[in-house]
Amino acid sequence: MVESAIRVVELSSPFTRFAGRILVGLGYDVVLVEPVGGDPGRQEFGGHAFGHWHAGKKSVVLDLESDSGRRDLARLVATADVFLDGSAPGAEAVTLPVDSTVHVRVTPFGVDGPRSGWAATDLTVAALGGMMAQVGDPDGPPLLLPGGQAEQLAGVNAAIGALLGLRARRREPVPLVDVSAQECVAASLEAGALAYLHEDRVPPRPGRVHPLVPHGLFRAADGFLGGGLGGSPRMWDALLAWLVEEGAADDLDDPRWSDPAERKRHQDHVFEVVQRFLDKWTKEEFAVAAQSRKLPWSAVDRPDELLVNPQLNDRDFFVDVVSRDGVTRDLGFGFAFPEGARARDLAVADLGEHQALTDRPAPADHAAPEGDSPGLPLAGVRVLDLTWVLAGPYCTRILADHGADVVKVESLGRPDPTRFAPFMHLSRGPHDDPDTSGYFNDVNRNKRSITLDTRSPAGLEVLADLIAQSDVVVENFSSSVMEKMGFGYERMRELRPDIVYVSMSGMGHTGPRRDWVSYADIVSAATGLTALTGWSADQVVGVIYGHGDIVAGLQAATAVLAALEHRDRTGRGQHVDLSQLEAMATHMGTSVVQATGTGRFPEPIGNAHPAMFPHGVFRCLGADRWCAIAVRNDADWRLLCDTLGLPEWSRDNRFRTADARREHEAEIAAAITAWTASLPAESVAERLQAAGVPAGTVQNGRDLVESDPHLRVRGYYQPGDHPKVGRFLHEGAPVRVGAPVTVRRAAPLLGADTDDVLRDVAGYPPEIVARLRADGVLT
Repeated sequence: MVESAIRVVELSSPFTRFAGRILVGLGYDVVLVEPVGGDPGRQEFGGHAFGHWHAGKKSVVLDLESDSGRRDLARLVATADVFLDGSAPGAEAVTLPVDSTVHVRVTPFGVDGPRSGWAATDLTVAALGGMMAQVGDPDGPPLLLPGGQAEQLAGVNAAIGALLGLRARRREPVPLVDVSAQECVAASLEAGALAYLHEDRVPPRPGRVHPLVPHGLFRAADGFLGGGLGGSPRMWDALLAWLVEEGAADDLDDPRWSDPAERKRHQDHVFEVVQRFLDKWTKEEFAVAAQSRKLPWSAVDRPDELLVNPQLNDRDFFVDVVSRDGVTRDLGFGFAFPEGARARDLAVADLGEHQALTDRPAPADHAAPEGDSPGLPLAGVRVLDLTWVLAGPYCTRILADHGADVVKVESLGRPDPTRFAPFMHLSRGPHDDPDTSGYFNDVNRNKRSITLDTRSPAGLEVLADLIAQSDVVVENFSSSVMEKMGFGYERMRELRPDIVYVSMSGMGHTGPRRDWVSYADIVSAATGLTALTGWSADQVVGVIYGHGDIVAGLQAATAVLAALEHRDRTGRGQHVDLSQLEAMATHMGTSVVQATGTGRFPEPIGNAHPAMFPHGVFRCLGADRWCAIAVRNDADWRLLCDTLGLPEWSRDNRFRTADARREHEAEIAAAITAWTASLPAESVAERLQAAGVPAGTVQNGRDLVESDPHLRVRGYYQPGDHPKVGRFLHEGAPVRVGAPVTVRRAAPLLGADTDDVLRDVAGYPPEIVARLRADGVLT
């Protein structure tokens, strides 16, 4: 079977352009619709920003202010499998009927709700979505993650929406796929809202220390390190043995410190001892030495240092962007696809180079739907879930939310820390019940659980029978675990020839650092994200919560869906060797191409923006209340001045341009704060939005759940009943294929579905199940 190309028409915006880039990485034919004069990225960083976002796409130019331009767009979209629509809310250039073209509508706040027409930027969406409340020092202002992380979360979710739509259209006409950037951020907070939902608690900004696990940001002799005490007794023992060998243990060899609860209570002291040890090391030397002992540490590298990362280079991660001006090295894609292929170079199209596509567009070759019964896009797909903690379960949560039968394999021999570890449990009650963890129960809703001793030969036989009946296997173990268990890809293919196997280890299954131990903060440190999160090169704060895990989960879900689409077209399965390092690196935006294209290395700039000013957060009425404000252009500046009651400033030559205003930063900030400090943050945002200026409250978990009228109207937080915990709200899903995702079944009690799965999936009669249980195979 020959695979046919999938055509995507992209009407770009900052919230859609990453989706188009991801689809280019999948080998899809992406046609970029540019305005007269070209996409704004053609002027940014000497055009290198355009190369990053749009290399590999075709270019057509349409004047969407004219009737003829809109007609041309409608004809072009009719040739497409997917219409990636980033048009401004209320300014849709074309109206599509519900048909076989997948219409993915990507907006800051969704297509409906009271704030659907609000102006937005990455800053204001990061604030309203809850991201900024989780970054920064507890006694300082909230801090924006660099690289347009809110925009890129919207982009990867939009790519997922496109792939879900492609699958859904095999059965029925596809309804509108609605992607809200705010909801993409709200779904990415790790414990940000869960702490409030399950413990009535709003954690302060963590500064440089993880709010749940004993990890953080440390200084080295020549920079910074990310890491900590690890997540298992073995890691603590190995770190302590190293400190003792070096005569640097201080009092940490006292038996009291063997208790993880004691280490957590006195974490500041433990970290002080570790920091004194780190002072004498360079960041790279220490990271290599620590990883040789299987300890989770990484150098905090700048984006330009990413280019010499031996793991990324060995795995051919980077691509060459080829334009008329030459060749520029840039970030690659989150995973090799299809079937292990890597893009080596991508061409930058000239403006309107493919204009002929609008002249006589060929009709779309859409397959007729196979049935007329509506259902969830992934109904009928079975996923064997061998994942744990956050990155893997977040991937499989996405699949389960959209209809896949996800069977989670659990074992007391390899327990999920989110069920058992007290510091990750998140519960109003005792932290010793594996079924009452709010962390686990949110990320594992809509799944089934089977408990299986995978250390026994009989348990491995059961696992083989489950693989044989599954469409997809997902695991996030370290690189050698599955091979040691006897379940490498070749063995899986023997059991199920068209199996889709997605592994998502920290560094990937190949390369000189494939055995490195990795957590979310490790990949954030290694990819440049941590290095750019701060106020200056010397005032790095870093991203401490599990943003890297969320990104890895999103990229893995994209990989699963793309591999299923590939299988539907070719009959072939594949192994996607996803590296969480590469997944996070591909979310670093233009940071690398800025260095390679212009020779200017990006540095932390706090909440500032290279082109917009003012751009930051301003203190409002109440304790730790802030509003994010982004002035995109001179028109926004005039509107801000009018709202502040300073209309004369809009005519003052000192403030005529963004660069001129930046020279008077202190004066402008003081004037804005004088106005915002006496008002609730919500009032500041509403007044500025009424004037047309992007603004948004920096919302924490309580704000998101209780106070956000837009999320409430859209039903973002979904109720669900749990057999032990009772009724509680779950985080919603930011991709809506027609209707919002619902909690169809609560997260499973440990092993609750074992008998049903073995009967219905593996086909075991009751006597075999009884024997396995008696033999201790079903733990």
